[in-house]
Amino acid sequence: MELEGKVAIVTGGARGIGGATVEALCREGAFVFVADLSDEGETLAKRLAGEGKCARYVKLDVTDEAQWKKLVDDIVREFGHLDILVNNAGIGTLEDVEQETRAGWDKVIAVNQMAVWLGMKYSAPAMKNNGGGSIVNVSSIFGAVGGFGGSVAYHASKGAVRLMTKNAAVRYAKEGVRVNSIHPGFIDTPMLGAVKGTPVEQALVQNTPMGRLGTSAEIGEVIAFMSGPKASYMTGSEVFVDGGWTAQ
Repeated sequence: MELEGKVAIVTGGARGIGGATVEALCREGAFVFVADLSDEGETLAKRLAGEGKCARYVKLDVTDEAQWKKLVDDIVREFGHLDILVNNAGIGTLEDVEQETRAGWDKVIAVNQMAVWLGMKYSAPAMKNNGGGSIVNVSSIFGAVGGFGGSVAYHASKGAVRLMTKNAAVRYAKEGVRVNSIHPGFIDTPMLGAVKGTPVEQALVQNTPMGRLGTSAEIGEVIAFMSGPKASYMTGSEVFVDGGWTAQ
């Protein structure tokens, strides 16, 4: 129970990596706000609340600045502090440099990049005013490598998350707020649902040194570690959890 008494926000917390992160933080004693637009977040929060009163669903459009401000203000008003933010919400497109549209580009950048900035903008001050906290930004292996030449907006957004994390880590290092990024590889989540059972999935597995997809729980556990006291000297770090993909 290393996070007992801590209050956390997990965006995109309804399912996949976000849902697994909510569960991992709850197991360590945190009270978690499951921030999502999907009602699946309410289902998850109710289940966890029944097991240990450790979660609450809040409907959040991560691209809406006013909603971010209200959420953080409400948490501080009720609990007196905010300790952990996991910027996990994200979307992707497959279009390459030539195929991507302005509308597609703007949507991906808004959710994957701008929303991470908004989350930090309102959460970091609340944390530093209370002595510190931890922010974990979910990037991707495609925030560091070129992948297959497609998904240009996704790559751009996740690369930005990688460097925003380092920038914020330096900014808040002396104020007790740690900021780190995690870079999952190919994880068995709804985002990969379209390729399940196809040659694409087989290729991903075959080209991952460990020979399998990762699980959401494996990412959630690492995020819980990064959020807790055992990672107290980590800031500005990028943690790759990818079955060896980027080691090749």
